[in-house]
Amino acid sequence: MSHREVRAAVCTAFGASLEIETLRLAAPGPGQVQVSLHAVAICHSDIIYIDGGWGGDLPTVYGHEAAGRISAVGAGVEGFATGDAVLVSLIRSCGTCPNCGAGRPVLCTTSNPGPSPLSRADGTRVGAAMNCGAFAEAVTVHRSQIVSLPDTMPMPSAALLSCGVITGVGAAVHTACVRAGETVVVIGAGGVGLNAIQGARLAGAARIVAVDMLASKLEDAKAFGATDGILASEDAPWRKLREIAPAGADVVLVTVGAVPAYDSAPRFLGYGGRMIAVGMPHSGSVAAYQPDVVSSMGQHIVGSKMGDTVLSRDIPWMVDLYQQGRLELDALVSRTWSLDQINEAIADTKGGAARRNVIVF
Repeated sequence: MSHREVRAAVCTAFGASLEIETLRLAAPGPGQVQVSLHAVAICHSDIIYIDGGWGGDLPTVYGHEAAGRISAVGAGVEGFATGDAVLVSLIRSCGTCPNCGAGRPVLCTTSNPGPSPLSRADGTRVGAAMNCGAFAEAVTVHRSQIVSLPDTMPMPSAALLSCGVITGVGAAVHTACVRAGETVVVIGAGGVGLNAIQGARLAGAARIVAVDMLASKLEDAKAFGATDGILASEDAPWRKLREIAPAGADVVLVTVGAVPAYDSAPRFLGYGGRMIAVGMPHSGSVAAYQPDVVSSMGQHIVGSKMGDTVLSRDIPWMVDLYQQGRLELDALVSRTWSLDQINEAIADTKGGAARRNVIVF
């Protein structure tokens, strides 16, 4: 069989509601697997794409934070079988380019996904965004994008590992290399921010200070390991940090794609501090900072893509932490929705209060 029919939420115009359509999904080719999805989370990256913030071709199916069970295996794929529970990630890597060879598969430069596996009945190609297209009942993806999961793990919780959790935890642990005793500021206490807080806690930070516009989000942050909270709406909130940590922050993790957050982030840093850019504003956005301060105080500004994650290394580690009760996943799921409710779920996510909304099949 060359294809199967799947229901999917299709973006046909930027800024418009997604439309539920029945599409054709190609069978897996060499090196690919097909996964029947049980859950897919709504990430703010999906919303920025849907709103046209990063451009792209339409029609397209977004969604990239998913989990399910393998329904078909392509030629040459070893170690996986039909029925296996797996996580599905957007991280597609060739394994042989210089970045992959250096242990940074998130920066793979030669992995070409080829044509989208999705199409309409009339043959019109429909894009599968971020190598996934997971706002659909099933996906066909490269073998490098999946990792085995325990059969007993709840799929809505497992799905979060594929983007929001690894991005946040990884930014703290891998990119920032938070050390025991350091002071960490996390700007933004949403899905990624809460996981950056968890990462800082796991790394042994002495103080973890959450900064957000909403007081309710600061309370959320404390439930995930923040020791203190500062309202971003306060006048000069970085001065408030000096009351908590007079020397300033060793690490500031910017987990929201908002220019004001990037403008203010360096002001929280102390001598030798590291600012980690995690959240991604719309294309063309520009932030400002004082380079003489960065230079004279020996500070660093570093980008973190997907938490510098290595899926085969980090997912088993995080699953183990979850099973020990040391990494919270279940409480990250604000609510589950059906595919037919996806536009309501997106609107709820835009409201800012949700940790993660998850579509379940």
